This record gives sequence, C-alpha cells and structure tokens, in this order.
Amino acid sequence: MLAKDERRKDYIRIRSLRKAYQERRQARREPEDPAPRLGQESVVLENIDLDMGEGEIVCVLGPSGCGKSTLLRIVAGFDPGYTGQVEIDGKTVNGPSPDHIFVFQQSGLLDWMTVGQNVGLGLRHMKDKAAMKEKVAEYLDLVDLAGFESRYPFQLSGGMQRRVELARAMAVNPDVLFMDEPFTGLDFLTHMRMREEVLNLHDYLQKTIVMVTHDIEDALIMGDRIIVFGSRPTKVKMARVLDFPRPRDFSSDPDLAELRRQIYLMMGVHYAL
Repeated sequence: MLAKDERRKDYIRIRSLRKAYQERRQARREPEDPAPRLGQESVVLENIDLDMGEGEIVCVLGPSGCGKSTLLRIVAGFDPGYTGQVEIDGKTVNGPSPDHIFVFQQSGLLDWMTVGQNVGLGLRHMKDKAAMKEKVAEYLDLVDLAGFESRYPFQLSGGMQRRVELARAMAVNPDVLFMDEPFTGLDFLTHMRMREEVLNLHDYLQKTIVMVTHDIEDALIMGDRIIVFGSRPTKVKMARVLDFPRPRDFSSDPDLAELRRQIYLMMGVHYAL
C-alpha cells in the first residue's frame, strides 16, 4: 500500500471530454432525401478536464440529468461514444476492465444464488476453494454480515443487500470502485450506516472510489475530492480537494458548514438549518 505522498495525483485523468447524443429526427424522411434527417445534437458533457487522485474517494455532485452517471460510465469504460481523453493509471480507457468494478443504482445480486455465492462470483477462478470460501467470509465480515453466507437476497433488507454488493465488489481487489447513487432507496438510518461502511472499507483497503451522488452532505462527509457539475451542457463548476479531518461534523467545523452552504447555493438551493 502506497503512502499518501507516493500516490498519483492524476491517477484518473480526463481531458477535453465531450459527450453528445443525436436526438431522434422529428421530420419524416422523404424518398428523395439523400440521407436520413437527423435530429438536433444534445450535448451532455462539454470540455471536461478533471484529475482524480489514487486512493481517493471522489464524489461527483450535480442536478438531475447533468451527466454525472454518464461521466461515471465513460470512465469505467462502458460508454465509448465520446471525444477527448480518459486515462486510468496512465492507460487509455478502451472498455470495461476487471480491475475497475461498477456498483449500479439497482441491485445486481443474483436472486437464485446465496449471499456467499454472490460474493464469490468474481473469485471462481481460484483453484483453492477453501481459500475462496475464507475470502468470501473475510469480506462479509468487513461489512458486518458474518454468518450470512447461506442466506438468499430476498431474505435480506435493502441495506444488507447493498452491503453484500460492496463485499462482492471489493472481494476481487479492484483498483477502482465506481458507485452510481449507491444509497438510493435506503431509509435514513440505513443510509447513514452505508456511508459508514464505505468509509470503513476505504480506510481498510485504500482503494480509489468514484461515487456519483445527489446528496451534498454525503459528498462533504465522505469525499477526499469533490466535483460539482452545472446544468447541461455540463461543465465543471467546482473541483477541489477536501482536506478536512475525519470524522467530519458540520456543527463543529464552520469552514465545512460554509462550503456546504456555498454548494447548495451553487446548485440553486438555499440551505436552511
């Protein structure tokens, strides 16, 4: 594990990124038309330049529909239809990689598999099945689900299912974990617990985590770096390192509370205590 001062500051490097969709044409195509009449171009991301450091939790904020999830899919290699440059650890991203794991908004657990089998999905290459079973148990223990190996997803709460997904993602020892709104649909207390679980996992494993969220407080409490997008066509409104000590508390840190207020205003909302 590298010391903080040895880690790359531009581990994920994005330059001149542009993403646009061609809208469906509105006009009917006539037989004499030499080519299809394409609709207007809809620009999602425009001239995005970003650096994300190795071992950081990077939180991406912005209004709905601004392209946060699109950025995540591009960097993870799931969306090749863009212009610009995207690199991870000095290598151009050309597609998905087993070293870059994506946790989607919707549950990705397989209902017909037990919790242990779900967590072990990415470990099936291991010839030593006893070692594989031990590793599954280790990562379930990390998310406080020791002893749940034989349960099925339908027997778990929503928060427990999300923790199983975290264990499965980290068990394969990825270099980067991408998380798209990982706390969506969770009640308040479960949300807080999941936030704590992610921070504990990061503290233990020191992996690079890139997380899209709508929640400003999640971003400020969890992030080592925060990126705030504006409305479409999306440009970066703020990108800064968060050097506040942990655990973070808005009531005892006026600078953190002031940054929260600024981001709310930046996103067009007046924060009320």
